[in-house]
Amino acid sequence: MFENIRLAFQGIWSHKMRSFLTMLGIIIGIAAIIAIVSTIKGTNDAIKNNLVGSGNNTVDIKISHGGYDYTIDSYSGAPWGIPVVSQETKDEILALDEVENVTTYSSRYGSEGVYYKNTGVDSISILGIDTSYFDTCNYVLKSGRGFSEEDYKLFRKVLIADQVAATNLFADENPLGKTVEISGVPFTVIGLVEERSKFQPEISSIDDYYTYYSSDNTGVLYMPKATWPIVYAYDEPENVVVKATSTDEMTKAGQKAANILNATVTNSDYKYKAADLLGKAGKLQELSNATNMQLVWIAGISLLVGGIGVMNIMLVSVTERTSEIGLKKAIGARKSTILGQFLTEAAVLTSLGGLLGVGAGVGAAQVIHRISDVAVAISVPAAVIAVVFSMFIGIIFGFLPSIQAANLDPIEALRRE
Repeated sequence: MFENIRLAFQGIWSHKMRSFLTMLGIIIGIAAIIAIVSTIKGTNDAIKNNLVGSGNNTVDIKISHGGYDYTIDSYSGAPWGIPVVSQETKDEILALDEVENVTTYSSRYGSEGVYYKNTGVDSISILGIDTSYFDTCNYVLKSGRGFSEEDYKLFRKVLIADQVAATNLFADENPLGKTVEISGVPFTVIGLVEERSKFQPEISSIDDYYTYYSSDNTGVLYMPKATWPIVYAYDEPENVVVKATSTDEMTKAGQKAANILNATVTNSDYKYKAADLLGKAGKLQELSNATNMQLVWIAGISLLVGGIGVMNIMLVSVTERTSEIGLKKAIGARKSTILGQFLTEAAVLTSLGGLLGVGAGVGAAQVIHRISDVAVAISVPAAVIAVVFSMFIGIIFGFLPSIQAANLDPIEALRRE
């Protein structure tokens, strides 16, 4: 085997230009496939990151009515038959293999007046959170302090704001220590929070804007859940956030947690529903793959052309080396030896083309990214498969010339010289 590989490299080196032109079809085909696959993977990763976020792995489970998220406000009030999430229910959710952490919260959006001095902001989210909310949702304290156990035990009227809410309410002022009125009840801002790793989605349409920013651009004020009834009501139904152990487990974690929560609901008109962002990402990825795989098949045609080129040059090689084959057979070389030599040469030729094609494909993918700003991601398994596939092309298309060489009559072969 090693001797056949050495002879193959020797033959390729002795006909460098011819060998390169023979490999060119393989190089172009592999490069096109690698570039397309890299674009597909990059696009899929971008879709997944846009919808799911970067490493957050959280799933929002909200109360739904008629297929839509149910929003509690001062007019509709809280529906009956949906109990407050008990500690036992939280423990049951936390025991799921797919769940790393769980938190509950109450919410209002734009239904109550929020004022700082004479500045009012109606369109702002207000959340009543438990002690594990910030850790579960991947938030960290930017300045000031977080909620303490005493804030919950003593029902202190304190708030933590995100940067958007702070800017909308206080403009350029330092928000710490400022008093904010919510429905006439004064609260003191004690801290600012921000996401641990800020994720910036790629916005390419107005739908993307509404998907990623419509609920976030007004800001959020957080208060201790124990203080929530001072402004709103006791025993309001709560939404739940679960943090999955990995991004791929988000759908299962959300569905299983929703099932546990729905087992506690006695009002058949309402149910908990998990936001299946991972499932939505999968559907968009399938649509993207269906389109792009057509390009892969088209690029595969060039591999067929490259294989035909390999067959052609190997037939020429057999003709040129007829006397060499005849001499080897005359001194006792078996058919399998001649067959192995030419198959090895064809496989080495196409494998080199595959390696060069992978390099060209990676370069082409980077060029595509820089020119069109399309997301690309190099797939190592795809590169390995491409090289192995190119080797099989050499074996398949080199088989006929190798059979022809192995079946040459030694007397006739020597006579041709």
